[in-house]
Amino acid sequence: MPIDTSTSRSGTSDHSAAHHRRCHDDAPDTTHLFTQLHTLEDGPERDAVRDELVSAWLPMAHRIAGRFRDRGESLEDLRQVAALGLVKAIDRYDPARGAFESYAVPTITGEVKRHFRDRMWALRVPRRVQELRNKVRVARRELAQSPGSPEPTVADIAAHSGLTEDEVSTGVEALESFSTLSLDAELSTDDEGYSLADTLGAPDGSYDVVVDRESAKESLRNLPERERAILYMRFFEDMTQSRIADRLGISQMHVSRLISRSCARVRNEALGHRRARRRTRHHSAAA
Repeated sequence: MPIDTSTSRSGTSDHSAAHHRRCHDDAPDTTHLFTQLHTLEDGPERDAVRDELVSAWLPMAHRIAGRFRDRGESLEDLRQVAALGLVKAIDRYDPARGAFESYAVPTITGEVKRHFRDRMWALRVPRRVQELRNKVRVARRELAQSPGSPEPTVADIAAHSGLTEDEVSTGVEALESFSTLSLDAELSTDDEGYSLADTLGAPDGSYDVVVDRESAKESLRNLPERERAILYMRFFEDMTQSRIADRLGISQMHVSRLISRSCARVRNEALGHRRARRRTRHHSAAA
């Protein structure tokens, strides 16, 4: 009796297609729900279908989140980030472009990776440096897979990863800079221990004095010669106003007025220079 193989071939084909679409136990067949979702307008009915899709695919999102455990973030927070990526994938998915899983997996994975890149670093690190860090970390792990393998050198990692030794050094530094130390962290274990804060310098007011003195020099050069001479005698030779008046043949009151007027002029010009420097620093920082 001849066997009708058409049904058998069709059944095998359908089974293979279903297996291709659902290559994981947590990848449900929701084709009909996505078809329905794309035919509905915004409203309660569409929201209900969307929620059903999220519930159906949430185990897959949790599985993806589990790949990133033990990297400094709690699993619950990672699952929340993965769930957000799942919602984005559902909203953006076009059923005409293939299986949902093929679109959702990279979308969710990218969302979790962005979370680590943007939220987990204590300091903002350029993306290029973060990528170097990841390549160095993977190369280290692969080189250390064999039991008894020595700690890979910078040259070993560079040869394995295809990076330059300078790039490997940058990646190694980034590996050690994922988190920051508290300023109260002890840097010594002996009785004379000190904290990181003890190694930091304090603002030195003498710098402002130097800058102000240089600003005053220009203003002093612009004074009339007699006023410069009076200031020199008063503040560098420590002469009294009376002695200055006798030397110049003018009254002590006039000497006092000239000193006050000259000092005010120099002070105002120096303050103007300081304000200009501050504006320049502010504009540079804003740029």
